Amino acid sequence: MSETPSASLQTIVLGGGCFWCTEAVFDRVEGVLDVESGYANGHVDHPTYEQVCSGTTGHAEVIKVQFDPSVIDLREILHIFFVVHDPTTPNRQGNDVGPQYRSAIYTTDEAQLATVREVVAELATHQAYGGVPIVTEIGPLQRYWPAEDYHQDYFLKHPNQGYCAFVVAPKVEKFLKTFAERVKKG
Repeated sequence: MSETPSASLQTIVLGGGCFWCTEAVFDRVEGVLDVESGYANGHVDHPTYEQVCSGTTGHAEVIKVQFDPSVIDLREILHIFFVVHDPTTPNRQGNDVGPQYRSAIYTTDEAQLATVREVVAELATHQAYGGVPIVTEIGPLQRYWPAEDYHQDYFLKHPNQGYCAFVVAPKVEKFLKTFAERVKKG
C-alpha cells in the first residue's frame, strides 16, 4: 500500500556530474516521487546533449528531484547527494570533465537556499572532505530544460552498458549500503 503524497511537495535541482549517476541513485530514495534528467542555469534555450557536452552553453547536467518532505527532508536529500558524488573537484566527476559536470545545487525557494548553505557550512566545519573545500555551485534555479527522452531512466534501461556497469552501478551500490534505511520499499 503506497502512501498518498502530502500537498506540500518540494523540488530541488542537483548536479553531481553525469545525470545518469545521480538519477539512478535518487530514483531509489524513499520519499522521492520523481527524478528527471536535464540541463540547468545555462544561457542556451532548449539545449541538446551535444551542445551541453561542448561546455559552451553554461548548463550543468542535473536532475530535478520532486520529494515529499513529510517522508524525507531536504537535509537528508542533501546528505545523500554529498555522499554519492565528489563536491571538491571543480568541473569534474571522475573521468567526466567539463563545466557541465560541475557540482551544483539549484534551489526553488529561499528556505531551501538557507538550508543548503547551512548543510554546506556544517560539512566544511566538520572537514567532511579532509579539509578540502567544497566547490559546489549554490544558487536559485534560473533556467531548466529536460534532457532528451533517451537520457531518462538510462541506468534502468541500460544496466549492462559499460559506463553504467563501471561508473553508475558503484554509486548506486554506495547509496544502497550507506543509506539502507532510505531505500524505497518494493
